[in-house]
Amino acid sequence: MTPERYAKIRRVLSHRQPTLTVLMDEVNKPHNLSAIVRTCDAVGVLEAHAVPPRGGQMASFEGQTYEATSGSAHKWVPVRAHADTLDAVRGLQAQGFQVLATHLSQRSVDYRELDYTRPTCVLLGAEKWGVSDEAAAAADHNIIIPMFGMVQSLNVSVAAATILFEAQRQRLAAGMYAAPQLSPEALDRLAFEWAYPDLAPAYRERGEGYPALDEQGQFLS
Repeated sequence: MTPERYAKIRRVLSHRQPTLTVLMDEVNKPHNLSAIVRTCDAVGVLEAHAVPPRGGQMASFEGQTYEATSGSAHKWVPVRAHADTLDAVRGLQAQGFQVLATHLSQRSVDYRELDYTRPTCVLLGAEKWGVSDEAAAAADHNIIIPMFGMVQSLNVSVAAATILFEAQRQRLAAGMYAAPQLSPEALDRLAFEWAYPDLAPAYRERGEGYPALDEQGQFLS
């Protein structure tokens, strides 16, 4: 671990936004999932959520689904799998997140009209069938990206990027990237896991806390 690498890890973690996330509702193409996760990393999402495609397995959201498109972003943005979209929506709402479903309905609004400085989850559906009607109904808002061409929608990964960068814009204006959103303890824990991914599991298996690191990422004696 070089001092420069460790400094970058801590700098990136200091910008992570634990109150911004996505929920992918049966996104069935690995390259789309990978591209969404890459965008999550770019805007500072701490953790993403996903429901496997119909007939898929929870394990399909482990590392093997990520192609070169992700740019190794899956190492920095874990994807938590859920068995059911509606349960996932309600669970996130119970944690205080507003859920914004990308879905065309009578109550849909322009995605730019909403406040992304609030704890926010963007609910995205697969291109083939979109967000389920039940999940869209349970969401706090339905959002759309205005389209003026012949096609009716964007690729799901492009839509995710469009919405997440609006969230980033609002959060930058509100100063939410200026100070760490993670607690000092959480930042230290994640910094160790990112800096020493091969060592961290052994400490967890033994039920031991991580050793302290100095400012250069080296073990304190």
